[in-house]
Amino acid sequence: MTGREKIELAFSPRGASDFPAVICYEGIYYRDRWEDVTSCPWWYAFSNDLDRQLQWRADAIARLNQDWFVVPMCASREDRAAVTVAERPDGVYRSDARSGASEKLERPPVGGFSLASGMATVRFEGLAATKSRIDELLPLPANAPEDVIECGRDDLARMLLAGPARDLYPVSYIGSPFWALASLWGFEGMMLMVATRRDLVRYATERALARAVHAVRHAALLGARAVWIEECLSDMISPEAFSTLNLPLLGAMVDSIHAAGMKAIYYYCGNPADRWEHLFAAGADALSLEEAKKGWTIDIGEVVDRAGGRCVVLGNLDAINLLPNAPEDALRREVSRQLAAGRRNSNRFIMSIGSPVTPGTPASRVRLYTDLVHEG
Repeated sequence: MTGREKIELAFSPRGASDFPAVICYEGIYYRDRWEDVTSCPWWYAFSNDLDRQLQWRADAIARLNQDWFVVPMCASREDRAAVTVAERPDGVYRSDARSGASEKLERPPVGGFSLASGMATVRFEGLAATKSRIDELLPLPANAPEDVIECGRDDLARMLLAGPARDLYPVSYIGSPFWALASLWGFEGMMLMVATRRDLVRYATERALARAVHAVRHAALLGARAVWIEECLSDMISPEAFSTLNLPLLGAMVDSIHAAGMKAIYYYCGNPADRWEHLFAAGADALSLEEAKKGWTIDIGEVVDRAGGRCVVLGNLDAINLLPNAPEDALRREVSRQLAAGRRNSNRFIMSIGSPVTPGTPASRVRLYTDLVHEG
């Protein structure tokens, strides 16, 4: 079976006889291990040339052998005609023929942040404390979702689905409405607002939901079959606040994904110990959780026992220590243990990792992981 077929079966009531193997946040890994996944120059990732985009993505697909891929949205046909990226003796430049402007591109640093930035957290001066200010910071999309088709921003996705990714399951990543509060207020601000201004929290999350629903429509138009809902920091609020402030909006987002004909994968980043039933109540088709790395344990066996076949469970293989460092036999044992747990979930299981692959993990180790899963 193809990877796409395996994942489709995992989402079906009967489950998959052969489990698929995936990694989450593949774009982070491609950035951090570029030369390990493709022979193309790093700046191909920023090129508007669709042939270059296809070339490096085909390399990555072949080298890792995972069973899904993230559907990309490319530049519009107008922008592709006018904006070029090319290498010069002194660097790589993006040039716009319409304005004559040219800018030098810098390669993204490993990990995504410069060590010189000194960034530890995000602090906001003067929290947005009015609806009008929230409207400014969370503007609603002005264009119809279908505009991505009219302007050709789906062209790369279509080429991938007809070419190197034709056997893979297409997914898209969208943040939950609650997680959007972090970009609005920062961690300290969002926690303060949850404690003192629930009216504004509700208003902001409803606005974030509208943005998320628009992104869901984009995902469907690009050809995605599932949406990965990313949510962080919601384990830092009480179960009561989770139930009243987060769950209704999360459920509405899941409903919009289903209405668009896609599956919903809920990635809950945090400790589920005091809110298991809330996680299942969101109505997602699949639940994905972290590995044990923050002072608590999330055992895949317990996850399966609690799921009881109600939804697909994604594996949470340790990407921090085990994947990059463990002897092959230890990796094999953990893969086998997780697959055995998946079989107890009525075969409704997708083998995955608990967090992004680390920068120190060579592609050969990721390929070993996916091969071990496919061996069963």
